[in-house]
Amino acid sequence: MVAAVFHGSLEPAVAEAARPARAEPPPTKAPRTPFDWRGVWLTVLPPLFGLALMVGVWALLTMNSTTFPTPKATFDAAVKLFADPFYRNGPNDQGIGWNVLFSLERVAVGFGMAAAVGIPMGFMLGRFTFLARMVNPLVSLLRPVSPLAWLPIGLLVFKAANPAAIWTIFICSIWPMIINTAVGVQRVPVDYLNVARVLNLSEWKIITKILFPAVLPYMLTGVRLSVGTAWLVIVAAEMLTGGVGIGFWVWDEWNNLNVKHIIIAIFVIGIVGLLLELLLVTIAKRFSYDD
Repeated sequence: MVAAVFHGSLEPAVAEAARPARAEPPPTKAPRTPFDWRGVWLTVLPPLFGLALMVGVWALLTMNSTTFPTPKATFDAAVKLFADPFYRNGPNDQGIGWNVLFSLERVAVGFGMAAAVGIPMGFMLGRFTFLARMVNPLVSLLRPVSPLAWLPIGLLVFKAANPAAIWTIFICSIWPMIINTAVGVQRVPVDYLNVARVLNLSEWKIITKILFPAVLPYMLTGVRLSVGTAWLVIVAAEMLTGGVGIGFWVWDEWNNLNVKHIIIAIFVIGIVGLLLELLLVTIAKRFSYDD
């Protein structure tokens, strides 16, 4: 009886084990998406055409000129210049690479100080209405002041060219961060703050858990505008203060009547500013909440 029961219970399992395994169908490959050549051409060709048009107009205008260099002469000078961009022949005779690095160092210091002051101030102005009404007139008054107007104040206070240039960068790049951060805080939905009050969150928790994620896109926009302003300001400031830097290098080449090097410096300044802009745009997209 027991043997029959066990025999009856094992028979289906044995039969299932003896049955040959069913062959699985091979996985189907996803259809390959054709490469978007049209998108590549539309992305690459227009800038190339624009650059070629600029060089062509430049070549036509300087064809018979004896004072303004041609594109070929400027390119030849650039090849020689960038063959050794980091040479040193004294404190006031250094390669263009060192001049760009010194300018970027000043921009980093002044911009970092502006971010350390401007972003917290923007949060406070957006958070507290009384403080905003007290400070907003001062911001509106000082923001349109020309960057070079701040340079004599820096020279008077710091008695040196380098801190005066950093001060000019600081005071000119702080305003976009204050304004954009404050606007971002003011546009946070009221429901978020009502929930924070219901949960009895502290002010620090409100700033770090609610305001900061919502304000981040506005804040990054202000940072992007500020770094562009800082790079513009440093060139003008270094022309007046002297020392090592891309602005002073441009002025020194003008004193030497080397127009080819001035044109090269213009392209270098534009490329560095473009790279800074692209870097901050990439960071802004990385922290975007649109997705």
